[in-house]
Amino acid sequence: MRVLPLMLALCVAANLAACAPANTNTTYTSADIGRTAQIAYGVIVSMREVRLQGQPTGVGTVGGAAAGAVAGSYIGGRDPRANVLGAIGGAIIGGLAGNAVEGAASTGTAVEFIIREDTGHTISVVQTNEEQFRPGERVVLTRGARTRIARAAPGV
Repeated sequence: MRVLPLMLALCVAANLAACAPANTNTTYTSADIGRTAQIAYGVIVSMREVRLQGQPTGVGTVGGAAAGAVAGSYIGGRDPRANVLGAIGGAIIGGLAGNAVEGAASTGTAVEFIIREDTGHTISVVQTNEEQFRPGERVVLTRGARTRIARAAPGV
């Protein structure tokens, strides 16, 4: 019966990366439904790849520590002192591993777009580029919870 809690703890620790939000320009939260946004138009002047560094939330550390403590508490068998020491060691190792997983899940690359708006202002927007934008393309800027760019309809 000791195998089941250990496997459960390992599964929780291994899946911490799935908790990280997918942060693309086409991802919205349910809170965004029904919100209005300002619209502007412009042209991409230039773009460059940038590195993203996530803000630690502590979810990985706490989740990893909890899973490690559960897994480690089974090391000592029937010896309560060994179980406590195993839980403490498992919490420390699990917390470090969870923190590393969260850090890896919240880093990556994106693109900084320099856009000349029709008003003449030049702005910078950082987002993913799954739509394969190129300099010179006409885009629509949506300013709501965050600024996003999308292709403008032909003739707009």
